Amino acid sequence: MKISVIGTGYVGTVSAACFADLGHEVICVDIDKSKIDRINAGIPPIYEEGLSELLKKYAGKRLHATSDYDFAIKNSEVSFLCVGTPPDPRGNIDLGIVKAAGAGIGRSLGTKKGYHVIVVKSTVVPGTTETVVLPAIEEHSGKHIGEFGIAMNPEFLREGKAVHDFMNPDKIVVGSMDKKSADLVASLYQGLKCDVIRTNLRTAEMIKYANNAFLATKISFANEIGNICKELGIDTYEVMKAIGRDFRIGPHFLNSGAGFGGSCFPKDVKALIGKARETGYEPELLNSVLEVNEKQPHRMVSLLKDKLGSIKGKKIAVLGLAFKNDTDDIRESRSIPVIKELLDNGANVSAYDPMANGNMKKIFNIKYYGSAIDALRGADACLVMTEWDEFRSLDKEFDVMEKKLVIDGRHMLTPGKDVEYVGLCW
Repeated sequence: MKISVIGTGYVGTVSAACFADLGHEVICVDIDKSKIDRINAGIPPIYEEGLSELLKKYAGKRLHATSDYDFAIKNSEVSFLCVGTPPDPRGNIDLGIVKAAGAGIGRSLGTKKGYHVIVVKSTVVPGTTETVVLPAIEEHSGKHIGEFGIAMNPEFLREGKAVHDFMNPDKIVVGSMDKKSADLVASLYQGLKCDVIRTNLRTAEMIKYANNAFLATKISFANEIGNICKELGIDTYEVMKAIGRDFRIGPHFLNSGAGFGGSCFPKDVKALIGKARETGYEPELLNSVLEVNEKQPHRMVSLLKDKLGSIKGKKIAVLGLAFKNDTDDIRESRSIPVIKELLDNGANVSAYDPMANGNMKKIFNIKYYGSAIDALRGADACLVMTEWDEFRSLDKEFDVMEKKLVIDGRHMLTPGKDVEYVGLCW
């Protein structure tokens, strides 16, 4: 089938490449010429494991990129809306880009003959597809629902593992207003071993938010328990390993540590809180999830001060800048509030991340290094913030430190006996 994908961020680029791998012809649409040129050259605009290989394989064949809405819409049967939904200054979802994309699709759809389905894949609060996207398309196309179809198909992709997750889904959700549109969207995933959950538009939108809010809640719960265990001298990882064996709970997202970040969990929980407040309901549990997460990274600095006293003028090495391993994404990284607090206290910060140095340079003017050992050289302490595999084997590298104090925010290390090792929650 012929597909157009509006927006070439994480979701759009991965979806486009994976749909091409499933045998579809795909046209990517973006206003950023540099992204278009990179995709057409088979070079991913973002880092994702496995994405480069897919783009090299299909760019110029089953996959193309353009800035021309008209060309993309008229040469496809279904369009996926994959644009960003950033938070506004109050933390609520900003639907400006979604509305603009809907208008762009509508203008191109107005002169197209034949049935066309628009699929919202961007994460949007319940009611958005019906009350924002659909009216924008109808207004700018001059057509009405029925002359075209509309659906909601949320994504459940982990950054760093998005290609794998797309091709090996645990669920595919399709919300629609009519069976014809739902059938078409479901057919695009033929070949994947997964049932398609069919529902209405608002329910599909809510499934995405409820999914992420629950995972964020598990993390904050694990961190809350971890903080209590720390005070009681109990290994929280032993506790979580045991409760994770309960089939009602499961073992995933129970690793106590410095908290969650990224482009999804913080933004989505805040957006769901905002939507709940619009209805007059105050979501106390979700508020607490965010409160625990905001406090957690500051505990790293508190532990540091407990050990060193004043950190003014001290050299502190921060290992890990991306919000998680296997990505260069620093959005809502727990390293950001930690580095800010270190600088506010007069510390000299040296930093290293296998992939995210460049992105963090846009935020902080600190010293960045190309290896862990260089960042550690002469440091009075080290804070481990991201679960990069290469950090697990660190040992003799700590010998170059002025003082061998390591505070681990991710339960990563088993350093030698001559290292003073402090776990955040254990």
